[in-house]
Amino acid sequence: MTIDLGHHGDTEVGAGLVDLAVNVRHEPMPEWLAGPIRDSLTQLRAYPNDAEARTAVARRHRRGHDEVLLTAGAAQGFVLIAQALRESRHAVVVHPQFTEPEAALRNAGHEVDRVLLREEDGFRLDARLVPDDADLVFVGNPTNPTSVLHPAAEMAKLARPGRVLVVDEAFADTTFRDGVDGEPESLTERDDLPGLVVLRSLTKTWGLAGLRIGYLLAPAGIVERLSAAQPLWAVSTPALAAAIACASPTAIAAERELAARVAAERDHLLRRLAHVPNLTLAGTPASAFVAVRLPSADKIRLELRERGYAVRRGDTFPGLGPDWLRIAVRDTAITDAFVATLTDVIEERQ
Repeated sequence: MTIDLGHHGDTEVGAGLVDLAVNVRHEPMPEWLAGPIRDSLTQLRAYPNDAEARTAVARRHRRGHDEVLLTAGAAQGFVLIAQALRESRHAVVVHPQFTEPEAALRNAGHEVDRVLLREEDGFRLDARLVPDDADLVFVGNPTNPTSVLHPAAEMAKLARPGRVLVVDEAFADTTFRDGVDGEPESLTERDDLPGLVVLRSLTKTWGLAGLRIGYLLAPAGIVERLSAAQPLWAVSTPALAAAIACASPTAIAAERELAARVAAERDHLLRRLAHVPNLTLAGTPASAFVAVRLPSADKIRLELRERGYAVRRGDTFPGLGPDWLRIAVRDTAITDAFVATLTDVIEERQ
């Protein structure tokens, strides 16, 4: 079966629909972020200079300046890796996960093998499933669309000399664990793992999808190769201003508060979903979305649209299928109204 790797959640959203399809927070931008972006608009005569932003990101993650590459969203990082590492002989993508890495690899001429994590295992990563000869490996953590957070120790088992390991941490800043000061299971500070590339996005938590800002952390040699494949001035001046602001202590503290709130809102969603007939949850969710399996989910999704809700279809994710939906975590009022509607749709079909 051919899977549409280019399908994304924004395609599901339409006028008048409550958006549960896109994993971007819907909140007003804080002034500590809006102010620098606004002020940067007076500097648009000059070409962008990313030096300050790279330093700020490096300081946040305790990395060297030459281990940071700013990108026009994390998606650009996937393209740069696919284009710059064409000599790779065996590319592997661990699914279910965000489909852009595989799409970028195929567009660059790579042949791609898929490792499919199993529902009966909670969609948890088992490093032994990845072939030993794979020299370019992509995995998400936490994984979109399942929201499963893999242990850092298991992720680290995938790193080895001669292999580039790409970990998509676009949603790591949404994860929270009591007693943990920071992002549980993140590999951003692991400069001891050979060939490790960690991609990050600033578009999800802070509602910056239209600004296109992300970055990657990697050994200096890899950063140099990827930078050579990147267009000149690839990241705009307003996006660089956002990167600096989001690396500040103020931003990090706000991010941790928001992650704790997301965890509470997610727990509320899970409690409500536990009473929905015939619904099965994908693993143990840890991020700002959940994936669920429902009989006839493809038809239920269309009926939800008629009643004002957009959710993400699951059949475009390798390893899932037409009986899967992805649902974004929102505030408790939206959750309550949505779950009531979902329950009505299911009961009316019985």
